[in-house]
Amino acid sequence: MEPMSDPLAATPHEEDWQWRIDDLARRSETPVDTIRYYQREHLLPAGERRGRVNFYGAIHLERLQLIKDWQDRRFSLAAIKALLTEERSGLVEGIFGGAGERTYDLDELIAESGISIELEQQIREVGFFREPSDFGRDSYDGEDLEVLRTLSALYDLGVPQVAIVEIVRLYAKGIEATQQSVVDLFATGGDLDWNPKDLDAFQSLAAEKSNEILPLARQLVDYTHHRTIQRLTLGAITLGTDS
Repeated sequence: MEPMSDPLAATPHEEDWQWRIDDLARRSETPVDTIRYYQREHLLPAGERRGRVNFYGAIHLERLQLIKDWQDRRFSLAAIKALLTEERSGLVEGIFGGAGERTYDLDELIAESGISIELEQQIREVGFFREPSDFGRDSYDGEDLEVLRTLSALYDLGVPQVAIVEIVRLYAKGIEATQQSVVDLFATGGDLDWNPKDLDAFQSLAAEKSNEILPLARQLVDYTHHRTIQRLTLGAITLGTDS
């Protein structure tokens, strides 16, 4: 999905707005009360008032379809509102793309992954495994299931539980700090001494191309992680043979 222009900021021609709220509800398959609620919450632009009647158009239908799509992907309304307010619909594909698969509650995750309740609680306590609401969602998804299966597999291989918890604690702590610095770079320019014009151009590019930049940035993370493990492991082996 390409980044969508924000209907809240649009200035459509009045003649394009020909639907009453009942017509919009029927076309979008959205209850009238829900449409009104979205307007009160600033998820949907107001209609064009003519006399005592509000009229709506295609931009309202597009916005309702977008909200429904994101809800199907299990985004909470609070997350949808934040993304729409900041005109960051491209982030859905860039960071959260592919999340429209099966969803799970915690009991289902534990049952299907094979992880113990005790280990799940411990990795949550160290900040590695988090509530879906931290990611703007109202349920867990396939990525959560896969990571729990990975931890369960490590345990089945004989890796002590205390070591597993420490591994994920180190990852959570280190990656959080690194990624925060990267986010700050895009949001404020980070610690670089930017020319204001260049910073503005960079931030505009990042906003426009976010759905293309973010998957590429993830490849950089994966590459750095893999190569770092290789280098440090080789160093540890070499050190052991020299002693």
